[in-house]
Amino acid sequence: MTEFFITTLAQYATYYTENTGYIPGSGHMGMYGGATIIGFGLILLAGIIGGLVQSRMRASMREFSATSAPLTGAQVARRMLAQYGLHDVQVTHTPGALTDHYNPANRTVNLSDTVYAEATVAAMAVAAHECGHAVQHAQGYAWLKMRSELVPLVNIGSRLGQFVLMIGIILVAAGSSTTVAWIGLALFATTTLFALVTLPVEFDASRRALAWMEQSGLASRAMHGQAGTALRWAAMTYVAAALSSIAMLVYYALMLLNARSRE
Repeated sequence: MTEFFITTLAQYATYYTENTGYIPGSGHMGMYGGATIIGFGLILLAGIIGGLVQSRMRASMREFSATSAPLTGAQVARRMLAQYGLHDVQVTHTPGALTDHYNPANRTVNLSDTVYAEATVAAMAVAAHECGHAVQHAQGYAWLKMRSELVPLVNIGSRLGQFVLMIGIILVAAGSSTTVAWIGLALFATTTLFALVTLPVEFDASRRALAWMEQSGLASRAMHGQAGTALRWAAMTYVAAALSSIAMLVYYALMLLNARSRE
């Protein structure tokens, strides 16, 4: 999504300045109206919010990675899974930073190297969060099931949506109908839907993680508060991603509505 965001802005800037005939201050907007410029502003605002949230999340993870905890992330994950009776879920480690995830296909909790091996508050929080997804899966959590069912549709939308939408925009600029562009936008909208459905999944996993940490007695009150802060900022990155996707959707929708009104 981030790559699409950056690429689209670059393409928009090139197209807008070279092909629309817009001259600043002239009042001529080509196929673009004032509402479209508002949509463009929403994209910029969402990008700024996303950058700030990402920076704050990384800062909190660094801070709480320096605070010791009684168990490593791997030990926390195995204990939490055992207490929920999820003995068939494996805990493994995956290369990189912030690459932690739960894979429902093979029922594995995959922890980044530092989370897997280190005994810190951040590692404990992240490991418990990923186990929260495993618990959701085992208990048939509705939002997780919905997100899983959307994956095939989103794969199609993310691969074809950008391509079809760009072709549609080129056709609109050449004076053709907006139909192809609307089809591309509908495909792209599946990624926005996926981003929105992801929100309750992530917040619920954090809620489960914090509840288990409190019940298990592994974390002191201070550690529990720090873990909550780390997970809250991690969850906000998903909120920022959803806002960015919505802003892109609104931007293109306004552009096409303005173009259709000129047909």
